[in-house]
Amino acid sequence: MQADVTLGNLASALTIHTEEADLIAELKAGSEEAFSWLITRYHQPIYSLLARTVRDPADAADLTQDVFVKIFRGIGSFHGESSLRTWIYRIALHEGLNQRRWWRRHKQQEVTIEMETVDCESGEPARLKEMLVDPGESPYEMATHTEARERVEAALREVPEPFRTTLILRDIEGFVYEEVAEMLGTNLGTVKSRLVRGRACLRQLLLADNAHRAANAALLLHREESQ
Repeated sequence: MQADVTLGNLASALTIHTEEADLIAELKAGSEEAFSWLITRYHQPIYSLLARTVRDPADAADLTQDVFVKIFRGIGSFHGESSLRTWIYRIALHEGLNQRRWWRRHKQQEVTIEMETVDCESGEPARLKEMLVDPGESPYEMATHTEARERVEAALREVPEPFRTTLILRDIEGFVYEEVAEMLGTNLGTVKSRLVRGRACLRQLLLADNAHRAANAALLLHREESQ
């Protein structure tokens, strides 16, 4: 039975590899159908990745287009050193990094003094993808979960680099540790360390947000009772 499972996995892996090789060949040949499929498959994931990694999510749409332009221009130099998916995400991460560098040079002076620095050394790990699940069906539940997701996304943007990108790639995008390490050009130990610190930082930010909301609610209630 175990042998059958192993052979099945191997056959599946070989099929996927063959299909990817065929796709890459079509892309290099300039197939419009292949590029159309590629954009359909990766546009939303790349957009979501960039919206979470750059300082201003409004820049994500233009950056996503830039990524696909670079894919189109660079596919001829892709030789399969990694999977096509990993290569595409690496391009997207590079574009996001360039955007963050530009933001630091030109936009950082616009940050308000209300922004706080958060200590990310302590706290317990939290799985981000579990926080982003939205099982609600009723309008009230959907609104509640939407608000929770927005709070998590806002907190995620405050997690400092490189912890934020590591958190996004592993817990949201679902890449395995080895793929994350390859994309970021680092080793597995560093990836795991950044992931622990990133999860702890996110948890700390969310706890601080909860405490702030609770304090505001108590103050509002006190005012209402005093009237």
